Amino acid sequence: MQHRYNVQMPYLIDGHNLIPKLGLRLDSMDDEMELVGLLREYCRLTRRNGLEVYFDGAPAGHAGTRRMSPITAHFLPLGGTADEAIRKRLKALGKRAKNWTVVTSDRQVQAEARTAQAEVISSETFAALLKETRTS
Repeated sequence: MQHRYNVQMPYLIDGHNLIPKLGLRLDSMDDEMELVGLLREYCRLTRRNGLEVYFDGAPAGHAGTRRMSPITAHFLPLGGTADEAIRKRLKALGKRAKNWTVVTSDRQVQAEARTAQAEVISSETFAALLKETRTS
């Protein structure tokens, strides 16, 4: 399956939206780190940088941003959402948002990303891309 997405375009990813699409379990204690591991492998195989993943609902003491080269993982505190964090990031990017791809299946976030002129990939499509990359 050939994809039409620019593989060098950086990504903003809704992590909890993607986890179940990859067959991982959201109720697993290590679901976020399992996803980070898969994303790091994807970056290595595709020689890409510039991937940000957002996880909402971090327990007290675990919220914050962690750089796990080449990935930046944002663990949002309870009450914060990945959707809102991605919206804020797009707004902060301004005109540069057109150089980014948003990975989410949330229709409202997809619409807002398109309004910001960012590319959009559904979590299902990105999960297939990850699986394809790992097997090729």
